[in-house]
Amino acid sequence: PSIEVGVGGTVPGLLEEVLIDRGDIVKKGQILARLNANTELSTIDLMSEQAANTSEIEAQQARYQLAVNRMDRSKRLASMNVTSQDAVEEAVAQMEVSKRELALAETRKRILELELARAKTVLGQKVIVSPIDGIVMERKLYAGEYLDQDGQLATIAQLDPLSVEAFVADSEYSKFSVGLAVRVTVSEPRDEVLVGTVQVIDRVLDAASRTFGVR
Repeated sequence: PSIEVGVGGTVPGLLEEVLIDRGDIVKKGQILARLNANTELSTIDLMSEQAANTSEIEAQQARYQLAVNRMDRSKRLASMNVTSQDAVEEAVAQMEVSKRELALAETRKRILELELARAKTVLGQKVIVSPIDGIVMERKLYAGEYLDQDGQLATIAQLDPLSVEAFVADSEYSKFSVGLAVRVTVSEPRDEVLVGTVQVIDRVLDAASRTFGVR
């Protein structure tokens, strides 16, 4: 394999289901397993309802508009000497209070929306996906088992491109160069002749076996 990856989770937890087994072919982004997320789902349900509730903002908007109307009316009456300047100042102060209360209500709603987004991110971490296209070389855990923070669910190997290590007699060293087209015969999983190019040639020969490594 050109790459082998030990796949774990970004958060620890109890495995609700494992959707892969040894030998399975998987695609990058494919769901491999899910951790139990009952708590997160309940939290999201509650926060979704709270974030969607606009009654507090609507009530504060109504109070603010009423305060604005009262302030405007007081100013008109004051211009006609029907009411005092103190009444105008009181109406302005009430309008400012209502304005701040409306802003606070809008801020609380934005905070709820941000907390909901964070809760959804946490829920997304309960899903384990494959980081590469490849084949499952080893499955280490099953549904009902606990995945630790640094634990691994499975090992996945990337087979495309396939990396082949070979040892060649030192007498053939001069025939090899990086970029050389070669044919390699493999017997597993089936007899097959593969065509590729030389990527790496060992610079040091093995004296005992009189061979050198080629990838």
